[in-house]
This record gives sequence, structure tokens and C-alpha cells, in this order.
Amino acid sequence: MPKAQTVGIVGLGLIGGSLALRLVDRDRTVIAWNHTARPYESARAAGVRCVDTLADLAAAAPDVIVLCNPLKAMPDVLGELAGSLVPETTLTDVGSVKGMVRDQVKAAGLDAQYVGAHPMAGNERSGWAAADPTLYDGALWAVTVDDSTDYHRFLAVAELITAGVGNRIIVLDDTVHDQAAALISHMPHVVATALANQLTDDPNRNVAAALAAGCWRDMTRVALTDPDRTRAMVEEDAANVEALLRSMAAKLTAVADLLRDEASEARSDSDPGASVPHTPAAMLDFFADADPFRAYKAAERAGGVTPEQRTIELTDDGWRGELLESARRGEHVIRLDGPRRFTAEVRSAL
Repeated sequence: MPKAQTVGIVGLGLIGGSLALRLVDRDRTVIAWNHTARPYESARAAGVRCVDTLADLAAAAPDVIVLCNPLKAMPDVLGELAGSLVPETTLTDVGSVKGMVRDQVKAAGLDAQYVGAHPMAGNERSGWAAADPTLYDGALWAVTVDDSTDYHRFLAVAELITAGVGNRIIVLDDTVHDQAAALISHMPHVVATALANQLTDDPNRNVAAALAAGCWRDMTRVALTDPDRTRAMVEEDAANVEALLRSMAAKLTAVADLLRDEASEARSDSDPGASVPHTPAAMLDFFADADPFRAYKAAERAGGVTPEQRTIELTDDGWRGELLESARRGEHVIRLDGPRRFTAEVRSAL
């Protein structure tokens, strides 16, 4: 079984810095490069070895290098690493879209060493000053593979996440990941921002802000994220986000139509001859459609129930599809028990 004892980190922002601190706390050796040296004094004091160039990072031959740089910098970073990365080092990343990153990795000629990853961790803050090892407490990572992914390298990344960081993983292909990430992250950022824009543009915004409480806070938290950071994330998954926004717009329009019809029906009560469709059942259907999600969240909040554990036995040729089906069953891998034997917990089965 491979072990990622020495880990290279590219970028000491919120995600990379928090990962570096987490790994140091868990007795892994961390070597980091950042595009500026501003975080180095503090990072070194925390036990992170900092280097001046990407070539220096590659020359240190870490077991795994994690690319935590902004996605817009990915082609330049990969271009620099392409000439110096040793074959023994496995490359992974934390990007919120996977198909685009894999294409860039292939363009740099590094696809044989690459395994995609995306930790579901973060907040609206940014930079080394916001880095916190507890950011990864209880986090799930999506690990993405394709038909050419080397199994040994996949194991190195899986070991890093499960044993090194102490987190869970699900294994997907790039398409499934990007569609799901658009659904639960990228599209909601747009919707949250639209809500904030609606408030900002309203003449009663000061009154509304005074009345805002938990509902508004929870629905608009991610709208506090740096606008340029959000814009970049959404544009990088443009096709999936567009499709979801159009679907969301259709749902909202349908509800608006129901409300219009109900208002018309109420006004027609004084005119028995008026013919207006009766719509309460359709309105209830809209709100009841999410009952499986409500039940899932209610069980999650109740706590006290240990998730069911299952053993996953992988075959030599079918491991990619087997792990994808495991993810679709709501299973999260928590431990690698052997080269092809994992322990998973049922965590997200609606």
C-alpha cells in the first residue's frame, strides 16, 4: 500500500494553507510553494517547509503534489511542473471543476501522473490568514478518475485523504463530478447572489435587512464570497450551471404562475361565473416534492445513529465503475484496508 508521507502543496491560500496545517498536525511532511513569499514566515513557524520555486518543489520529489492554486493559474503551474516533475510523484488538485483541469493536465503531458480531487470544504474567507486545519473536519473529497488513471496513483491519493487528512472519499468520473458540483455549489452561488442582488436593488432594503434572520443568513452566506472568485468558479462550469439555472428558472416561473392563478381565483369569488383553475394541489406538490431530502436531513440532524458500514471488494479491471456505483449508493470510503479492500459508510442515501 502506498503512503503519501511527504506532500507538496502548491498555493497557501485558504484551501492549500488549511491542508498544509492539517497534514503537519497529522505528522506528514509538507513542502509548499506559493506565488508570493508573504505566508512563508508564518507557515515555517507552523512546521511547513517552504521553497522558492516550483522547480524546487518538484525536485524535492514528494510522494504527492496537491495543486491548490487558482484554476486560472493552472496552465502556467502545470507548464512549469512538466519539465521538472519526477515520475514517482503523483499529481492531484483541489479544483471545483474536474473536466477542465484534466484537459489542462493532458495538455501539459502529465496525465499519466494525475488523479483528480475536490474537497468539499471551505468558507467565504480567503488567503493564508484564514487557513485553519479544522476546515477539513468531517470533510468529504470527490476523487475523479478516467479510463487511463493508474490504480497505484489512485491509492496514493486515497491514502493521503483518508489516513493523512482523516477524511472520507467518493470516487467519480469528471462528468458526474462536474454535474453534481454545479447542482450543489456552483448554481446555488448564483441563486444566493441573485437573492442578495434582489435585496440590494429594493427600495425597502434597509427595512428588509433589519428583519433578516436565520432564513436569509443561511440562504445568502455564500453570496459573501469574493465576487471574482465566484464568477470564475461559475464560468469554469458554465454549461452545467446554465442548464441548471434554466431548470431553476422554469420551476420558479411555474410557482409564480400558480400564485397568479390562486390570486385570480380569490378575486373571482365575488363573480361566480368566472372560470379560474384551482391550483392548491399543484402548489402543495411543489413544496412536497423535496420530502425525501427533508427525511434525509432530519435523520442526519437526529444523530446518534452510527452509519452502516460496508466492505467494498474491487476487481482489477472494474474498479472505476465499482467505486462510482458505490458513490451512487450513498457510500463514502473511510478506510483502505488493503490494496483492493475498502471500508465504506452509508452517509448520503436519500
